[in-house]
Amino acid sequence: MTAAPASTRSVPVHDHITDALKEPALVRLRGNVVLARFETMKVYAALGAVRTLLHTGRVVPGQTLVDSSSGIYALALAMACHRHGLRCHIVASTTVDAVMRAQLEVLGATVDQMPQSQSLRLDQECRVRHVRQLLAERPDFHWMRQYHDSVHYAGYREFAETVGAALPDGDLTVVGAVGTGASTGGLTCALREAGRSVRLVGIQPFGSVTFGSERFSDPEAIIAGIGSSIPFGNVRHELYDTLHWLDFRHATAGAVGLLRDHAVFAGLSTGAAHLVAAWEAARDFGRTHLVLGADTGHRYAPRVFARHAEAPDPRTLRPERIHTLGELRPPWAVMEWAGRPAPAAARAEPRDLAAGRQS
Repeated sequence: MTAAPASTRSVPVHDHITDALKEPALVRLRGNVVLARFETMKVYAALGAVRTLLHTGRVVPGQTLVDSSSGIYALALAMACHRHGLRCHIVASTTVDAVMRAQLEVLGATVDQMPQSQSLRLDQECRVRHVRQLLAERPDFHWMRQYHDSVHYAGYREFAETVGAALPDGDLTVVGAVGTGASTGGLTCALREAGRSVRLVGIQPFGSVTFGSERFSDPEAIIAGIGSSIPFGNVRHELYDTLHWLDFRHATAGAVGLLRDHAVFAGLSTGAAHLVAAWEAARDFGRTHLVLGADTGHRYAPRVFARHAEAPDPRTLRPERIHTLGELRPPWAVMEWAGRPAPAAARAEPRDLAAGRQS
């Protein structure tokens, strides 16, 4: 019996776990839909930001980096600090669970966690106040400002190179949760600068100020990472061609459907993007649709996947087309944003933008 030839495929050996984590698994979900599924996509944002800050001298080795986070950015920043010899201090949302906190502490980060709050807005405002208090006491700390400092766009250029090499030339639609704006914005800017025709489809929850749905309430929604109750300077509204707003039930249907149909265990924002991309791709066969899968489904297991029997069949769900924000209604709406400017309530204050440029 002849032995099978040894594989000649080159497999890289990484110097640090962040190099492995930042690489997405690219999975074709259907003919014109590809999922970029990450363990934590914000490793790109944190690594790119930290490297740029060190290169430009805005931070120095051994300095403490501080930021507010609801979870996955905190872990990404802690790993980036671990790699580059920096200290890390996290002001954590009440939503950060014991598993995440333990990882942060073992990595050497110090963690201040906010108490239980009546709303995400109060939680976010409490975190920002606490960071400002820390900076007043420790002016040597560098505030990362993931919500406002455009340095977080830098790392996504590398992801754009991966996309350009992996996907065939031609028109591309990027579908992803808006969140801080850095992932969808950074990827799209880099691809467009490289000459790629990119249509950007953003996803928001109801209750987010970023694209004008703050008058609604979706009590079950895990809004963090998808939308925001405070203005984010890193969201460049003019980049977005189309916006979808989904409630918790629809995002859950997308996440459960992704696991059931494709064996991909991913988070709530990925589920929402999967549902939206399926609808968009069915109406535009000529474009490749890239779904951004920001994280795994582990932190959503109790509230989303344990309730999988309650999730509706994604094939039965359709959005309502609207033309103005005045027509916006749950549970799922779609609007051609067409590069409109930010709604008045979503415009970050000048001091927030300026703080992001200071060391």
